[in-house]
Amino acid sequence: MVGIVLVSHSEKLVEGLAELLAQLSSVPVQVAYAGGANSGDLGTSADKIGAAIRKVYSADGVMVLLDMGSAALSAEVAIEGLSKEQQQQVKISDAPLVEGAVLAVIHAGMGQSLAQIMEAVEAARNMPKNIG
Repeated sequence: MVGIVLVSHSEKLVEGLAELLAQLSSVPVQVAYAGGANSGDLGTSADKIGAAIRKVYSADGVMVLLDMGSAALSAEVAIEGLSKEQQQQVKISDAPLVEGAVLAVIHAGMGQSLAQIMEAVEAARNMPKNIG
């Protein structure tokens, strides 16, 4: 089953999101998160992201979702620290973090492939934003 990694500048944000995601699938989905800098301040850490990827890694792959900005650079650095084989099985999405994570967990819970999950998550970028 595809693992999901949540990356945010705030550990509290991804911790809460992971708690929400645990309620969404009737099948347990491996979700790990990397929030905040190594110092505990706001920021991102390639070390934390790499550890989160390794925690949920399987041959089926890993979907990494990011909050913004430098999280992408930190995730790319983390992926460079993996073996070539593992690197090919890790995908980063720039879809909205919450919407993308919800879709990723639902589709992973249905046993879909990394490519199918990436397609579903990328569709979140085009979802209408109807508020009120």
